[in-house]
Amino acid sequence: MIIKELDYDTYKGQKYQAEILSDRFLSIEPSDEGFEVKWVISDEPLRMTIYEDLLQDWLDQPVAYGAFEDDKLIGMVEGFLEKWNNRFVIANICVFDGANRRSGIGTKLMEAILQDAKKSGARMVILETQTFNFKAISFYKKHGFEIIGFDRYCYSNKGPEEHNMRVEMGKIL
Repeated sequence: MIIKELDYDTYKGQKYQAEILSDRFLSIEPSDEGFEVKWVISDEPLRMTIYEDLLQDWLDQPVAYGAFEDDKLIGMVEGFLEKWNNRFVIANICVFDGANRRSGIGTKLMEAILQDAKKSGARMVILETQTFNFKAISFYKKHGFEIIGFDRYCYSNKGPEEHNMRVEMGKIL
C-alpha cells in the first residue's frame, strides 16, 4: 500500500461510497448545566451508507491523498486551509472497504494531511463527524483531536432521535 497525492484533474468528481456501522452513539442532551454528553449502546446496529464525490467545488484549493493497493484507490483524505480563520479543514477521510479498516491505512492518510496542515501555517485542524460514528470519533481522538462543538439539528430536524448529530473535532497544531 502506498500513499500519494491525488491529481486534481484526474480525481475531481470521482464517486466513492463507504458504509458506517456502529453499535453505539454519542447522546447529547440538554441539561440544567448545559448538555449531558455520553455514549449509549444502541438497541440495534446503526448503519449508514455514504455516497460522495472527491474534490468537490466547495473545497478551496484542496489537497488530497490516496491510499493505493497496486493501482486501486482504497482510501482517501482531502482538506484545505480555511484562510479567514487560519484553520485547516479535513473535509473527508475514508477507507472505502470495511475489511481494510484497522490496518493502518487511515493513520497513514491522517499523517499525510496533517503534514500539509502544518506546512500551511494553520493554527489548528478541524473536521466533522456524526454522533453515531463511534469508530471515527475514537480514531480522531487517537490522533489528538478533541470534541470542540456539535450541532444537534445539522442534518435534519430529527437529529437527536436518529442519533445523527454533527460533531466538530479539532486539534491545535
